[in-house]
Amino acid sequence: MKEYLTPDRHLAATGRAIWHGSDYTHNEDWIYRLTAENIAELHAAVKGISPDTDLQTVGTQQFPLPTLASQLCELQREVVEGRGFVLIKGVPIERYNRFEAAALSWGIGQYFGTPVSQNADGHLLGHVKDLGYPKNDPRHRGYQTREPLRYHTDSCDIVGLMCLHHAKSGGFSSIVSAGAIHNAILETRPDLLDVLYEPFHISRIGEIPEGKQASYPMPVFNAYAGHMTSMYPARDLRMGQTLPEVPPLTPKQEEALALLDEYAEAFSLKMEIAPGDIQFLHNHTIYHSRTAYEDYEAADRRRHMLRLWLSAPNGRALPPYFAERYGPVEVGAVRGGILCPGTTLSTPLNVA
Repeated sequence: MKEYLTPDRHLAATGRAIWHGSDYTHNEDWIYRLTAENIAELHAAVKGISPDTDLQTVGTQQFPLPTLASQLCELQREVVEGRGFVLIKGVPIERYNRFEAAALSWGIGQYFGTPVSQNADGHLLGHVKDLGYPKNDPRHRGYQTREPLRYHTDSCDIVGLMCLHHAKSGGFSSIVSAGAIHNAILETRPDLLDVLYEPFHISRIGEIPEGKQASYPMPVFNAYAGHMTSMYPARDLRMGQTLPEVPPLTPKQEEALALLDEYAEAFSLKMEIAPGDIQFLHNHTIYHSRTAYEDYEAADRRRHMLRLWLSAPNGRALPPYFAERYGPVEVGAVRGGILCPGTTLSTPLNVA
């Protein structure tokens, strides 16, 4: 295994991306409420797209927002360079059919970054919904079930979620500052922080790019180019233990991961993503999770989110370890996502 240097691992992470959920419990600085003018611009933009359009051809020029564009760019900088998250509220989603809702999600996302593939099928537009798969089935991802999700990151710079329908009960989003967790472990158990700066074996869950192995090495924390950058694919890390070539986690590794999860819950900010809301998160500084949920019986009322994985044009330089998962890691590169032999990019309007 190639070794990479991670300097300054014993320094506290700093900046506005370091926060505790309690910092935002009684204010709404992280919420942007669309104005009537914003909504009118979005309506005009989506109605300007023909329903037979391939969304892959739609960029900011095809989705013009005369005044809202500058606000979205400011929110994007807040996600990438500031606190790491934003919730946009007020899209009147009930006005729109499935294509129009997808075009809204896609068009707004264009102001945050370039969509990348979310799975081996090449889905640029993802669907977060319960597909009825058995609990803990390793062939399927957690977002395709109604089970609770561990705190984790995705394989992109920014993840966006737009709510079409919420659950009958549950299904709440929870986010946490990776830097706040890092600093707490540094203060209380620096020996375990050292463990988290060393690589774990992460399973690709069968989605193996050409020339790659079934797993790849990745530390949870990386100090690189002046930033503490984190990657925590929690389920995939633990699924690595099912691969015969992967050594078992050591007691220290188990203890470090347990402490990380404990702090994640303690420091988290919980929110409901209601229909028409759009959440954007910076994957390198934020972990996210979801509670279990009960759904409606009627298919057209079941919980359904549209998801984008985005490569940010102003994203930070990523540590060399990330190349195993992201491909290019330099600033300005389109990076992240999942591309396997036979992958064809698409923007499906639904999944079975």
